[in-house]
Amino acid sequence: MSKKSQHNNILLAIVGFVTVVAIVAAIGYFTLDRGENIIQGEVEVAEYRISSKVPGRILELRVREGDFVHAGDTVAILEAPEVNAKKTQAQSLEQAAAAMSDMAEAGARQEQIAGAKEMWQKAEVGVDIAKKSYERVQRLFDEGVVTAQKRDEVLAQYEAAQATAKAAKSQYDMAVNGARNEEKRAAAAKVNQARGAIQEVNSYLRETIQIAQADGEVSSIYPKVGELVGTGAPIMTISMMDDMWGTFNVREDQLKGMKVGDTFTAYAPAFDKELEMKVYYIKDEGSYAVWKATKSTGQYDLKTFEVKARPVKAFEGLRPGMSLIIK
Repeated sequence: MSKKSQHNNILLAIVGFVTVVAIVAAIGYFTLDRGENIIQGEVEVAEYRISSKVPGRILELRVREGDFVHAGDTVAILEAPEVNAKKTQAQSLEQAAAAMSDMAEAGARQEQIAGAKEMWQKAEVGVDIAKKSYERVQRLFDEGVVTAQKRDEVLAQYEAAQATAKAAKSQYDMAVNGARNEEKRAAAAKVNQARGAIQEVNSYLRETIQIAQADGEVSSIYPKVGELVGTGAPIMTISMMDDMWGTFNVREDQLKGMKVGDTFTAYAPAFDKELEMKVYYIKDEGSYAVWKATKSTGQYDLKTFEVKARPVKAFEGLRPGMSLIIK
């Protein structure tokens, strides 16, 4: 082969390589740079957890994952024997307090009142005898028959008999009147305290029967029947299927002036349909979110925002986790 032919082949190869590079660059320029910007989001749903205020053992699960429940439906039953024991103790204290209150209200028994009256009458008889003895000795003292010491002794006995009679009369009056108002109020307060303890225990007992607080679908059940759950530990999660929204992470240069209240169209690949959505929440992702430089030299960065939007109309079959596409 001549040198001229070799030279021509080299030139042809170079020209072909340059041509291929130019074609690839042209394709990239007209396709990649002009491709649609796609933002992918995800359907989310409002949830609430069912948990108990008291620890217990799962006795029965009335629902399974995927079941739809209505507000007020029983979903789980716990066994808490310690709470039942506390209720028995509280009821016993309430009965004892009620008996004490009834005793204070009723006052002394008739036998006690009768006994106190007899003691008072006996003391009055003693006063009458002591009075007569004093009067007799006083006359003898006036006539000079007895000494002053004898007269003073009889006077002291008379005064002691009077004091004894007054004390017996007070005991009788107290038996007739019953307990003081302060004692009655204290006894009534004890009864109310015991009843409050019973109400508290009853509230704990109600926690052993777990009910759904709102309509929804059981999405997760954590314990099995027979397992122990602690105070506040979640038993199951219920998704409120009538409260769904889509969440999108949008770079700020793609927001294009989007604001709360705006509507846009999103594509649902699961149904191959589009649905209209309305923005109700826009918030920056915070400093932990990924920033994107506008140029390779990094003159400034673009921040990512979280955008939430709800379907304008109910969309049958939409479920959490499904993708939503914005072009």
